[in-house]
Amino acid sequence: MLSFSSSKSFTTAKGFPNLHSLSNPFSDSISLRLNPPTILNLRSKSLQITAIDAAQPYDYETQLRTQFNKSNNLKIAIIGFGNFGQFLAKTFVKQGHTVLAHSRSNYVDVARKLGVSFFQDPHDLCEEHPEVVLLCSSILSTKSVLKSLPFQRLRRNTLFVDVLSVKEFPRNLFLETLPAEFDILCTHPMFGPESGKNGWAGLPFVYDKVRIGNDEFRMARCSKFLDIFAREGCRMVEMTCAEHDKYAAGSQFITHTMGRVLERFGLESTEINTKGYETLLNLVENTAGDSFDLYYGLFVYNNNAMEQLERLDMAFESIKKEIFGYMHRLYRKQLFEDEGGLGVSKDKKVGQKLLHGGSALELPSDTLPPNGAAREPPSETVKQTP
Repeated sequence: MLSFSSSKSFTTAKGFPNLHSLSNPFSDSISLRLNPPTILNLRSKSLQITAIDAAQPYDYETQLRTQFNKSNNLKIAIIGFGNFGQFLAKTFVKQGHTVLAHSRSNYVDVARKLGVSFFQDPHDLCEEHPEVVLLCSSILSTKSVLKSLPFQRLRRNTLFVDVLSVKEFPRNLFLETLPAEFDILCTHPMFGPESGKNGWAGLPFVYDKVRIGNDEFRMARCSKFLDIFAREGCRMVEMTCAEHDKYAAGSQFITHTMGRVLERFGLESTEINTKGYETLLNLVENTAGDSFDLYYGLFVYNNNAMEQLERLDMAFESIKKEIFGYMHRLYRKQLFEDEGGLGVSKDKKVGQKLLHGGSALELPSDTLPPNGAAREPPSETVKQTP
């Protein structure tokens, strides 16, 4: 009996006995008897079986992995193609990566101009088998967007990345929602379309490798994605999601809060702007362009934000008390000098005092203590200056 396991070579021999009869298992001529010389001739031919488990032509996964290892380019799917998604896509395309996009709004024309393939149906996008799925949705919509994706249409161990301004929220959401085989990378580019319009050099990029498989292919894919930002000159900062949220509450959230306060205050440019004042105007400009949903998300989904807001309120009240207290001490000093001091003349008018509403009050001369005697001016003698 002819066995592949016992034969290293096989070709069709000349004069092979009645090959047509092999298609009929009940043919009288089915018995195949090869003389020893014929077997020796078969083994002298060129076909060699080197491994029974060799990769077959239809083994696409092996072929794609080989191609990926030879290339530095990624196929990145951006979910949420608003301002920030488009902002990142420009750099991705510039570096030669293949970029796909999906969003609730129709950005077909915008995507075409950027060199991005836009898909209105997330199923169609996932069937393109991107190596990286990048969530660029708002903080408030991230959960619903993530759960709307057909994970079953993606390749096993697809890398999921987020770029939200809070980190513990997406980390926990990914771990709860994504299949266990998927990789997770939480990132936060600490810049946006406005602050990064002139380049990313020196701007911080925070990341946390939450779950990356211990496999050469998966680790290389993660490194290639991070290298996108490193090549642009970003200052790469690796820290846990908890550490990020602690620091961000004291920096990013307070920055957005002060920017919105100054915007409500009505800060305007003048002809005599100082550098410090220009800084405040730039702060208003940078934060005013962000949606209130972003600011609300920074507050709701960062456990440290409430503490920072309370500290800010206490600091403001402390400054108010300090400045009004200082003014009150000067006011009393002018009114109630001791006998060894300069004294105060009855005819001398005392400075004005600002009340809570901003009205200026002037104390009449008859409220001044005679001969420097210390006595409090009666409240009913105080009248408002017209």
